[in-house]
Amino acid sequence: QLQLVVSGGGLVQPGDSLKLVCQAAGSEFDYSAIGWFRQAPGKAREAVSCIATDSKRTIWADSVADRIWMTRDNRKKTVSLQMNDLNAEDSAVYYCAGAPIRVCPRVPYNMPNWGEGTQVTVSS
Repeated sequence: QLQLVVSGGGLVQPGDSLKLVCQAAGSEFDYSAIGWFRQAPGKAREAVSCIATDSKRTIWADSVADRIWMTRDNRKKTVSLQMNDLNAEDSAVYYCAGAPIRVCPRVPYNMPNWGEGTQVTVSS
């Protein structure tokens, strides 16, 4: 089974950049798309983006489309989410999740394997 651990959250100022890393364990990573999700207090969970096994990227949240970049290292079993020009609306708990599908669906997909989230707070 795919196990995921997210790191890299913290407190940043508006306009800063932040990189989250999703570390996977398990052979399922090789054939799993990895998605990023976030949830702010009092709000529904939001699907942010997804990266396929061949590193093709899919953006689910229009609000971050021009500000994020994902990479995937299949040898290290990591997926990173680089977020730039952060603002208060980006404050949330961020999760990575995986599904045994090689490509990312165009619409958000409720992935079965979840890691614990990491808090990102954007505040001056």
